[in-house]
Amino acid sequence: MKAAMWYGRKDVRVIETEEPSPVKGEVKVKVKWCGICGSDLHEFLGGPIFIPVDQPHPLSGEKAPVIMGHEFSGEVVEVGEGVDAFKPGDRVIVEPIRACGKCPACREGKYNICAQLGFHGLCGHGGGFADYTTFPAEFVHKIPDELSYEKAALVEPLAVAVQSLLQGNFQIGMDSLVLGAGPIGLATVASLRAAGARTIFVMQRKSVRQEYARMSGADYVLDPNEVDVVEEIKRLTGGEGVHVSFEATGSEVGLNIAIDALRFSGTAVITSIWEHPVSVDPNKLVFQEKKMVGSLCYRNQFPAAIKMLADGSVKGDEWITRKIHLDNIVEDGFGTLTGPDKKAQVKILVTPESDLL
Repeated sequence: MKAAMWYGRKDVRVIETEEPSPVKGEVKVKVKWCGICGSDLHEFLGGPIFIPVDQPHPLSGEKAPVIMGHEFSGEVVEVGEGVDAFKPGDRVIVEPIRACGKCPACREGKYNICAQLGFHGLCGHGGGFADYTTFPAEFVHKIPDELSYEKAALVEPLAVAVQSLLQGNFQIGMDSLVLGAGPIGLATVASLRAAGARTIFVMQRKSVRQEYARMSGADYVLDPNEVDVVEEIKRLTGGEGVHVSFEATGSEVGLNIAIDALRFSGTAVITSIWEHPVSVDPNKLVFQEKKMVGSLCYRNQFPAAIKMLADGSVKGDEWITRKIHLDNIVEDGFGTLTGPDKKAQVKILVTPESDLL
């Protein structure tokens, strides 16, 4: 089968590799669509971050080169021994977390911060940028008939956003700020709107992504090149600031604005992945008892995200800006998302099936 494999920084290749077979407790999925994630771009441009290079990952037993892709939908074509919840023909998505199940975090049910955490499509043992992949059945979810395979590939980033709202202790009627209108930022905006936010601000430099932010539910889209974002938010909130902010840019500027735009006792949630350390003045938190909290992927959020997309609470259609074939993922996928026209894209979906294009 064909698969897109990460060999090193700026070195992703589509190669022929062995087709997997499910072992005990696994299902085999024929991939329909897989989104290119910001984490994939971080690995492409600045990795390795999650990808094991020097030592095999403790759970997958593999190291680079590894098959990439973790935001995918597909059809079950085979099940391993002991799998009764799925059968060939089932339409599914994979919650791509590999967790040990034994560490203190896992024992508390916080499997997303497992001490040996890995991600399918990053840590080895398969991924979604391929014709087929296998994964433990306990992390596979059926999708309803009313949810297309294309939109089902958006469940994973939407689940990231839902988790971040919980980490930020978001409540109905709160004012909020989202930094960045990329895929995670837009999913956060849509989640906030569906959850009853009063006012949603988005910081996004001038590009088509400003319009995507409005379509996803933003009330105000602020360009930091045109206005002082913090001062404008304070003006529009009666001098107070927002209750909660969500940093999705991965930049020092974004992080500091996320903190500065908060009202007293507000919470800044960091969902972005960082390639380098940055500087923050702790007094910004201390003097007004503001909080800063991290949010990593998701735990137990896939059912909610599936429902939100299936019932139309979150549309998501506007996030899909391009569909490409797996053969062309390097040039048309990674090349586009890291090139001069990257701001015109939100989510590029990849398929190994020519008939779907």
